[in-house]
Amino acid sequence: MNQDEIDIKRIIQNRLGSKARWIPGFVYSGLRKLIHEDFLNEFIRRGHVGVDFCLGTIDYLGVKLTVEGLEDLPKDLPPSTFVCNHPLGAIDGVTLGGLVGQRYDGRIKYLVNEWLMNLKGLAPLCVPVSVSGHQNRDLPARIDEAFKSENHILMFPARLCSRLNDEGQIHDLPWNKAFLQKSLQTKRDIIPVHFIAQNSKRFYRVARWCKRLHLKVNLAMALLPDEMYRSRGSSFTIRFGKPIPYQHFDNSRTAAQWALWVEDEVYKL
Repeated sequence: MNQDEIDIKRIIQNRLGSKARWIPGFVYSGLRKLIHEDFLNEFIRRGHVGVDFCLGTIDYLGVKLTVEGLEDLPKDLPPSTFVCNHPLGAIDGVTLGGLVGQRYDGRIKYLVNEWLMNLKGLAPLCVPVSVSGHQNRDLPARIDEAFKSENHILMFPARLCSRLNDEGQIHDLPWNKAFLQKSLQTKRDIIPVHFIAQNSKRFYRVARWCKRLHLKVNLAMALLPDEMYRSRGSSFTIRFGKPIPYQHFDNSRTAAQWALWVEDEVYKL
């Protein structure tokens, strides 16, 4: 196995250090099956990098897309922030990157869960953000650099993928306001994007029990590779809205209130 391929045992050992010695072998075997390690590595060996990695993933999974509104965005769109709901946790991410990156000559950057940096073909497009709360000291500088660049920024402001809410709806967790604050600082317009899809009922049951039991380990996130595998051949719709000028976000609301307003606009698409 080369260094670019996914090796769940190596990833966990690098993450846990000496504590990893307490993990029995059958756990690694189970995790390899859960994340479909062989299936992922078969694709990784094809050598796709950057936007080609995103487009290649869509093709590899046999996903069928209905895309609305992207062609209405100008080809000379100034550096903007694309914000999207996060229903799936994997396919929605590579789809957004593939479509926007293809239209704008690869000028994109993701702010992503740090675990995705293990996908070496995707890593060049990414600014990793820790979901554990332990950030590298240079993270603020790297985020500033990304927002000040000529790249379009792609963000899922809910951070975690959508959950089943108390009303029985599949919906994002409340959006973090950071996307709006950084966009206003760098005078970036906001492009709302709505991805229409959902994971399996099993995923939402696990996520719900994790919340009820106040578990620190995000077991639902561990299911996302399997959810992606199950979605092979599925059809999804992704809708791009019109740019929202950064000047629109005045002092009539707080940044947090404006962030929730943008979230509502996404779901209206």
